[in-house]
Amino acid sequence: MWPTELLNQKASGKVLFDLVCSHMNLIEGDYFGLEFQNHQKMMVWLDHIKPIIKQLRRPKHTILRFAVKFFPPDHAQLLEELTRYLFALQIKHDISCGRLTCNDSSGALMVSHIIQSEIGDFEESQCRSHLLNNNYIPDQMPLIDKIMEFHSKNIGHTPAESDYQLLEVARRLEMYGIRLHPAKDREGTRLSLAVAHTGVLVFQGHTKINAFNWSKVRKLSFKRKRFLIKLRPDLNSSYQDTLEFLMASRDCCKVFWKICVEYHAFFRLFEEPKPKPKPVLFTRGSSFRFSGRTQKQVIDYVKESEFKKIPFERKHSRVQHNSRLGAPGLDSPPRRHWKESVLVSAEDPSASRITRASPSHQRNGHDDRIGSVSRMDDTRGSTRPTHPEHLSTGPASLAAKGSCSFIPFIGCSDVNSEYNLGRDQEIRLNHSYREQALLHRGSGSRSINGALQSLELCSHSPGGRQPSPLTSPLLNDACSVRTDDEDEVRRKRFPTDRAYFIAKELLTTERTYLKDLEVVTSFQSAVGQDEATPDSLKNTVFSTFEPLHKFHTGFLREVEQRLALWEGRSNAHIKGDYQRIGDVMLKNFQGLKPLTANLHKQSEVLLELEKACRSSRRLEVLCRDFELQKVCYIPLNVFILRPLHRLIHYKQILERLCKHYPATHVDFRDCRAALADVSEVVDQLQGSLIKMENFQKLLELKKDLIGVDNLVVPGREFIRLGCLSKLSGKGLQQRMFFLFNDVILYTSRGMTATNQFKVHGQLPLHGMTIRESEDEWGVPHAFTLVGQQQSVVVAASSLTEMEKWMEDIKGAIEIAKTSNGPSSDLLTSNLTDNKCPEDTSVEAESEDDITASHTSLERPAPHRGNTMVHVCWHRNTSVSMVDFSIAVENQLSGNLLRKFKNSNGWQKLWVVFTNFSLFFYKSHQDDYPLASLPLLGYSVTIPSESENIHKDYVFKLHFKSHVYYFRSESEYTFERWMEVIRSATVPSSGARVLNNKESHPH
Repeated sequence: MWPTELLNQKASGKVLFDLVCSHMNLIEGDYFGLEFQNHQKMMVWLDHIKPIIKQLRRPKHTILRFAVKFFPPDHAQLLEELTRYLFALQIKHDISCGRLTCNDSSGALMVSHIIQSEIGDFEESQCRSHLLNNNYIPDQMPLIDKIMEFHSKNIGHTPAESDYQLLEVARRLEMYGIRLHPAKDREGTRLSLAVAHTGVLVFQGHTKINAFNWSKVRKLSFKRKRFLIKLRPDLNSSYQDTLEFLMASRDCCKVFWKICVEYHAFFRLFEEPKPKPKPVLFTRGSSFRFSGRTQKQVIDYVKESEFKKIPFERKHSRVQHNSRLGAPGLDSPPRRHWKESVLVSAEDPSASRITRASPSHQRNGHDDRIGSVSRMDDTRGSTRPTHPEHLSTGPASLAAKGSCSFIPFIGCSDVNSEYNLGRDQEIRLNHSYREQALLHRGSGSRSINGALQSLELCSHSPGGRQPSPLTSPLLNDACSVRTDDEDEVRRKRFPTDRAYFIAKELLTTERTYLKDLEVVTSFQSAVGQDEATPDSLKNTVFSTFEPLHKFHTGFLREVEQRLALWEGRSNAHIKGDYQRIGDVMLKNFQGLKPLTANLHKQSEVLLELEKACRSSRRLEVLCRDFELQKVCYIPLNVFILRPLHRLIHYKQILERLCKHYPATHVDFRDCRAALADVSEVVDQLQGSLIKMENFQKLLELKKDLIGVDNLVVPGREFIRLGCLSKLSGKGLQQRMFFLFNDVILYTSRGMTATNQFKVHGQLPLHGMTIRESEDEWGVPHAFTLVGQQQSVVVAASSLTEMEKWMEDIKGAIEIAKTSNGPSSDLLTSNLTDNKCPEDTSVEAESEDDITASHTSLERPAPHRGNTMVHVCWHRNTSVSMVDFSIAVENQLSGNLLRKFKNSNGWQKLWVVFTNFSLFFYKSHQDDYPLASLPLLGYSVTIPSESENIHKDYVFKLHFKSHVYYFRSESEYTFERWMEVIRSATVPSSGARVLNNKESHPH
């Protein structure tokens, strides 16, 4: 029980809320709030800034309920198991009261996870009896058999895992976290407004009919009963500049407007907005603002702060009937089966008490109220929550009856009438939030309104009852809460073992891989609906990628669960049972083996797609249009080869784990067995992979070139592409060269919308010689290619570039002497620029004139301008096939903090490294990148002392005047990012590709 003198009449709402969070040892309390029914019978949130006495008109008759206020899109963003458990309680309530609507299958699946967490593994008679005695979802009776079927599949799931699965299902529902506010449009149509992390939503019934993303909204305001949404100008949109909705009253507008303001600030801003300056003469509008930490600040605080870990042990919340727990004389209504609601009863203006229903009030003696806190021992306090006069009329009323926990919504009595959603607000970032994050709300003592009061959370509640299950068992004896300033040895929130970060790399790259598979499945749905697509292509793609997508969806889920346990979000980390990943990989790789037959079909998909595009111009346009979409951030053919690349990544991760573990480690045997399984598959597919990579590269180059008839032919191998300066009568002219195992092509970039490269000439390698000619022509880094029909003098941008080109060309010439390669006649009949270097008339015209081959489209088509050919052109460098092969092995994903040269703050981004580029996302859930940074030509170093980057694990990317700093979370991730980026910024010689391919003849 809390001392009544803790709160005085002028205490703010934040004081009370902090006491609740401290009592529950809740670190991520910012997702929650205290809601109550105001004098107008509207459910509003307790304002953290205003005094409590000004918000509660009738304190003696007001019940405040602890509830979820902000629903993140992914529960993986919730870093503590206790927080996820409270979210699970909220979902239980929303399902029970009908707020979270769903189809029968989803409802039955969620209930199965709930009862798994309550009674444990499936036992038919017990499960059926439990469902008959407890109602979890409206109209539950017809679904009992389906619930039991799902429950039987959950055997072995711990309560924590069941909570995780419940949230996983719930977050995908359209009504997840939605609180509807009735409104009408200008025509009088009945609608409902809601707010989510993405923006303002419009519903008709329970169907979402419109959404206004925060990025599109310029201002939110209200005037009397009218709620106004002012949009940013958009020429492509049919919406008006300002949208108007009519609500029941001005107060309804105020309540909804305020929650919109808070949702926007919590999810979109990096730090708490500063208060507006007080006007000198008169006020206009309201001074209302969001008060508290933003989601970014919460996540950063939990990850970066050092505090003593309070283990939260999640147990089955319902046990078998025990007569000692039940009071025979008391009976419960049929729906009184959850007692997890936290009820704050304000008995008088100077005291707030936390109440909890007695175990004797629970049906069948079950005590599942892990979300509760200590019960008051006076008679009025214990009976008041169940009295009809004091029950709220909204959805939270069920919580007061004990039906379930109600854990979202903040309202207060003062409202701002306008809210500008400036983009500068959304991107502000400085160090102040880090300083604020160091101020942890939980402490052993507090100063409230000048009086220092001791916060005593006793281990035993009055009457000899058991302590609150939310209070950590490790703290009950000490009667204290967790603090940040203890003198004991502190440890980081997350594990520091190298194996953990290796496993985390598996998780982050698996998320990216699954997104890549979704690109192919979306392509499948796009082309599958078109009649121009051959059935053979549809069947090939479907049979290959659908099983893979299904398998890796399940695999990712298991990896996420294991990492959550490993990170200490449950008590499992104390035992060490889950600080490993090899068992998960071994089990899933054994399930992957049957799908390896499908991996051999990747070449069939490439061939079938190329054949279909050649025979159908409509399909060619369809594929080109799809590849121009933002979601297709790399060439489509690369996505098709991703399953083969992913096996190599698995092998590398397991090799690092086996190298790290001693032979006696509990995870070593599983990792070694999994490595043997995946190595077997990789070895079987290695020959096919090399051929398919070459085939894919030829297909990609074909799209970049104009004037080539038969680039993709059997036996042709790509070796190197890059920029060289060709010496002609007009001097040195920049040209793009392409080296194959039988011919060299040289091109220039067309000055058209296609951005493709026009082929000027070809130099067959048969009979060619090469010599350095810097002294001969007086041009640095020059060398001469002497062919049977013509000679060409070229110059590289540096000595290193010249050495790479000469080494690769010499090797290719030697191969051409002994092999019967493909025909070297690549050019179309109307291209005649294979004259001597002095004849430049055709070259001069080629900058503006495009002569397409008969296989090209009649009109220039849009073309991606950010392919590797264009990057090499702009950066004046080259890249070889061996570089592409190394790039396949060096792919990485994860969160990084980015800082510009002249900026003060760090911005957290989800970063994907692939195809020699960094792709930046706001989060791993985004479908397409916000921006990309090709790394060819960049150098990667560690910042010097003079740059004043006083942070650990920071690396620097530099190209000319462009400087970027990136900060990783650990030494291992720092080393990995440096390793993969150096593979792109320090290109290799091409000699390896020839030696490599000699052992894999085509």
